[in-house]
Amino acid sequence: MTESFRRSGEYPQGDDHGSAYPQQQSHPSSSPVNPEWPPPPAYRPAPPVHVEPGTTVWPGSGHGGDGHGGDGHGAGPYAGHPGSDATGSTAVLAAPPAPPEGRAPAKRRAKGPFALLAAVAIVAAAIGGGTAYGIQELTGNDTVASSSTSASVVPTSQKGTVSGVAKAVSPSIVEISATSNAGSSTGSGVIITTGGEIVTNNHVVSGASAIKVRLNNGKSYTASVVGTDSKKDLALIKLENAPSGLKTATLGDSAGIQVGDQVVAIGSPEGLTGTVTSGIVSALDRDVTVSTDESQGQQQQQQDGGSGSEQWPFEFGGRQFNGDTGSSTTTYKALQTDASLNPGNSGGALIDMNGNIVGINSAMYSAASDSSSSSSSAGSVGLGFAIPINTVKSDLASLRAGGSDS
Repeated sequence: MTESFRRSGEYPQGDDHGSAYPQQQSHPSSSPVNPEWPPPPAYRPAPPVHVEPGTTVWPGSGHGGDGHGGDGHGAGPYAGHPGSDATGSTAVLAAPPAPPEGRAPAKRRAKGPFALLAAVAIVAAAIGGGTAYGIQELTGNDTVASSSTSASVVPTSQKGTVSGVAKAVSPSIVEISATSNAGSSTGSGVIITTGGEIVTNNHVVSGASAIKVRLNNGKSYTASVVGTDSKKDLALIKLENAPSGLKTATLGDSAGIQVGDQVVAIGSPEGLTGTVTSGIVSALDRDVTVSTDESQGQQQQQQDGGSGSEQWPFEFGGRQFNGDTGSSTTTYKALQTDASLNPGNSGGALIDMNGNIVGINSAMYSAASDSSSSSSSAGSVGLGFAIPINTVKSDLASLRAGGSDS
């Protein structure tokens, strides 16, 4: 049997105990023993061994057949005390070691706001790697919402559908009416900030003395030109007294576009506000040449009767369309699409199926739109061209400063 040992003073004192030690239990082996408990050893027991927190210590038996380790001071739980036999051994979880005297215990690192921010930053970095940024209107009205083509603006339930793209992006597309000495013309534009900044083609507003913008909700506002870049056929205009709650478009990443990707075009062909067409990206890096002389567009307006959708001359494949481009021209790399584009779509949006703007529609080919054609005979045959949105984004700072034509 295992025997229990308690130090002096650990037993309660009472009438039946004249001594600090109770009567010795009968020993199971043989003859009677001294009725009093043996006195405690004359030396201090060895302290327990300190181990790392969480370590399980199994006391060794450390005894012979009589329950004592050789001379009575064996390798039991405490040297000099009877050890438990194998049948009575139990697992003991060692306590953590006490800190050195005079040294305060190490403080546990607090999991407060800083730890939370660090965790959020790590998650954001993981999400951001492989996608582009998605900051929208955080630092002011002149901050342009931008994302990669993998970030979706369209609700999940409608993702990948033309109707979902149209519903999400149409409020950001406007109709632009420009009046000049040659008459008036109609184009399209894309709202990029809540302050009323709108990206369009330079040829839509070139030479205009007055500009009216019609929003998707039917309300019209006056706008002024902020900057133009005829070499890229881009312009930035801004609404005067812009209303609150303008829906801004999200500019995507045209570098991620591939041939065969589905796209949606939204604009105002022939003054039909908010027209939606769809198709695919047919080719990349098509060389499109346009005039940098605003008088060329004005001359074409006069030929068209001075009214109607813009007919900006351009060259493609060695041929001229919508009139004569003149001697002052510039060439840019364009996205080609078979989404139907017609006069009036210029300056509108070419959109991926996640609802991100990937191009600004700028030119269209028509079998009838040679140098002698007019808007009445021109029509889309599925060869349209758009300025890549990365070209637009790289030019925004210059446009806000007045553009390269200032």
